[in-house]
Parts: sequence; structure tokens; C-alpha cells
Amino acid sequence: MKKIVIGIILIIKIIGIYKYVASNKKVMSDKSKEQIKSNDMLTMMLETEAGTGVYEETKASEWPTDGYIFNETLSKCENGGTLTWDDENKKVEMQSNTSDKCYIYFDIANQTFANYIIENIYTEDGVNGLYYHDGVGTYTNASEEAGDNSYRYSGANPNNYVCFGSDATTCPEDNLYRIIGLFDDDQDGVYNIKLIKNTSIGDYAWDSGTSNTWNATEKPDIYTTLNTTYWNTLSSEWQNLIDATYKWQVGGATWSTTNTVKQYYGIEIKNQTEYEETMAIGLMYVSDYGYSSSPENWQTALYDYLNTSNTNNNWLYLGDEWTISRTLDTTYNVFYVYSTGFVHFYGGVGGLHAVRPSVYLKSEIAFEGGTGSASDQYRITE
Repeated sequence: MKKIVIGIILIIKIIGIYKYVASNKKVMSDKSKEQIKSNDMLTMMLETEAGTGVYEETKASEWPTDGYIFNETLSKCENGGTLTWDDENKKVEMQSNTSDKCYIYFDIANQTFANYIIENIYTEDGVNGLYYHDGVGTYTNASEEAGDNSYRYSGANPNNYVCFGSDATTCPEDNLYRIIGLFDDDQDGVYNIKLIKNTSIGDYAWDSGTSNTWNATEKPDIYTTLNTTYWNTLSSEWQNLIDATYKWQVGGATWSTTNTVKQYYGIEIKNQTEYEETMAIGLMYVSDYGYSSSPENWQTALYDYLNTSNTNNNWLYLGDEWTISRTLDTTYNVFYVYSTGFVHFYGGVGGLHAVRPSVYLKSEIAFEGGTGSASDQYRITE
């Protein structure tokens, strides 16, 4: 049996590179460009949309690599020839004793959920309700961005819904989550998506005692509520999608009636040095709540009683609800969103407020489909 390396040359008048395929805008590789032998004995098929199993014939003059994977199961030759992918040289190899007509299939590789959002949903600040917080922008209050290179959803009702905890065709209301944003805390270019449950799991106390402090030996009751009680309601399939080693900033922030969202971010996250807590499930930060409002409100003090923009143009507003941010002024106060929308602290941690679990997904979680609307939520997989 002789080994024939299939190279390039399809019957085309102009040798060119397809930069994009179908609606997925997958870029062909510029590396390892092999010449395909010209004859009508080779048909190359590319998947048109990830996971659909729908393929179209392509006249591309190069083997697709970046964004595609060789489908060995579907790739066949009519007279018994076998096809394999040479990953080192990025080309298809064929073994046959005779001339053969072959059909070669390539699937769209699973794209991480974070990369899908960055490459397909974010186009410029404000489009699809998504803002890139790089500290640079031409829109109103761009100077108030977090400056952490995060991508955050803002405004009244962006399409940022995710079905989490269920594979049902119609996502149960209890499994609706929403994307707070995409975060790259260590600035390595790899993002974790932060979700928050769309509805509360009930009203709970932060702690039955008088301390809001997190330390190595003592954690408030809310930690158990989230990381034991709620965690155990999730099946192992969905627990495995959560980054349970994520470090949450729980050192706290200083109370002020004039703090804007950027000021809160600076003291509770950016300049946080007091304490980090590794856990699977937490709550939203004060700054998460502030940045989910439309940018024109980012200079508004979050304590402003009279400014209804905190509620009318803020998709994250639910009502009376805990945040994970405690105050540094005392050891028994925790920040929460008041029922009318402004941020305050509770003078005593024993009070009851709504709880919405928040999680960071593992960075490698793959995008399966959906548009992010309430009726067509994003679907994800391990």
C-alpha cells in the first residue's frame, strides 16, 4: 500500500484564500500551506455552523486549520482509501491501492464561550449592551470605565441570558442566569465569564452573629448558604463548569455617600490587598451593580436616593439584595442594594435580604448556541 499525500490545487482560476466561511467568520490558517492536487477526485466539506452537522462544499485553496478540526468519521473514499490528519504538518494523508474519489469533512472546532462573546458579540462599545473596559472610549463617561480590560454588560435589558443547570429544550425559569461580564484578573488573555442567577433563591441573613469578617478560620453564614446549600442543588455536570478555585475579593470597601462606581471598584477590587476568598459561589460586587447601569449614570453616586437611573437603566437591579462587599468602617455592616435601587449598608448582619448566586465559569467552557435573549438563551458545555 502506498502513501499518497494529498496536496493543494483545486480547479480554480484565481488562487486565493477564503478569509471567512459562512456566517461564523472563521479565519483560515496562513501556516503550513499545502498545495492540493487538482482533480475532481477530492471534495472538501466545511461545517457551516458549530454543532449542526450541516456542511457546504468549499473551493478553498488551503487546508482549514485554525477554527476547524478534521472529521475522521465522515471523511471517506469511495474505493476504500483511508484518510487521516497529519497534525504536525497540517495536512490530510491518504492511503489507497488505487485511484479513489474522496470526501473530506471539517467541523468547526468548539469555541470557548468567552471567545465567542469577544469575537462575535462585541464589535464596539455599546453595541449589544457590551462595553470593553480598557479605559479608552469615545462615549459618554468612558473615563469612568474600570480599566481592567473586562467586558461588561450595561443598560436596561441586554441579551445576556444563559441557561445554566438544565439541558431542557425550553430552559426552566429557575435555570436562567445572566452574564455580568468577562474577566481576566491575571491579565493573561484568558477570560472567565461571570454569571448571576436571574432570580433570588430566597431571603437570607449574611450571618447570625455580629461579624462580617472573612478569615482563614471563620466565614459568614452566607458562605455556607452559597457553597454548601445552593452548591448541592447543582448536579456534578454543572458543578464541573464552575471555577471553584476562583479568588473573590472580600476585603471590603469604605462607605461614602458620594462614591461612584469607579471609586467603589478602586477600593473593593483594584486596590484590594486585605483578603481574598477562594470559593465556587459568591454574590455580585457593588461595582458589578454600578457598571450594569447605562454609562451615562456611572458618575452618579450609588447612594443617590433620588436618581432612578440606578433602576430604570440597570439590568442587574432586582430590589432588596445582598452584595458580597462588606464595609471596612465596622465589623458588622455589609453593602446591599436597597429596594429603591441605591446602595447602602445594613447596620447589623442579621437582617434578611435577597440572595442571587454568582459564579465564574471555567475559561475553557465551550459555546453551543443561542442568541442570548430571554427566549433563546446561550447554551454552553464542558
